[in-house]
Amino acid sequence: MLRFRAARTALAVAVLGALAAGCGDAGELKGAGQAPTATSPAKLWPSLTPAASPAWKYDNGDAETMKGVTAPGGDLRRLDPAVLVRAEIAQHPDDYAGSKAPYRQTVRRMAYCGKEPADARCPLLKPYYRDITGDGRPDLTLGFRLLPGNQTAVRVYTVQGGRVIQVMSNNDAVSGVELAGRSVIIHAPSDLSDYEYRFQWTWDPDQRVMLLTHDEMLHIGKRVRPSNPSAAPSATPSPASPSATP
Repeated sequence: MLRFRAARTALAVAVLGALAAGCGDAGELKGAGQAPTATSPAKLWPSLTPAASPAWKYDNGDAETMKGVTAPGGDLRRLDPAVLVRAEIAQHPDDYAGSKAPYRQTVRRMAYCGKEPADARCPLLKPYYRDITGDGRPDLTLGFRLLPGNQTAVRVYTVQGGRVIQVMSNNDAVSGVELAGRSVIIHAPSDLSDYEYRFQWTWDPDQRVMLLTHDEMLHIGKRVRPSNPSAAPSATPSPASPSATP
């Protein structure tokens, strides 16, 4: 072991000598200045007694069985999403029923869901089906508007033991939603200009629910607005563009 260390030291000295001998060659390496000193985290208040329980309850780690709802053949794609929203309304009357319920208008708007052609007054958004839990079957990511107000409900449903389970529930003023692997990422506007909140919910196979794994505020830069709003393209496709779809 000592001989190995001595040989390695000698080799290092030889390499350094060779580099020093060629320091006058063209294309030589140049120093970038003094590197900043690395500092380790400083632990504050080491005598502080650690808290044993959270100060308030997070909307995190809760799974809820949707009572009276079944997915034919265990396939959520064969289940009407409106049935799930109506089941939530029935299971949470404090949110949806009565004159003081914050989302009472959502209940009235649900009467317009399921009509042909589709009625814009229906609060349901397009459902998305993707395997988030990793069981090989498509799970359901569902969104619907919470009225009155400017909030959107984002829910994730899966099938466990033949039952339809809501494994994620989040209400927020949503500006965008993404699916990435086992995660649902929700973007929400911030009171600070050029910033946004970003929440990442990720499936936890041990808890068998979606957990809030990331909660951050990010700088997104200046928002570019068109200098001439009247020049924006019309939402109605032109007859000269037969490939356009509304």
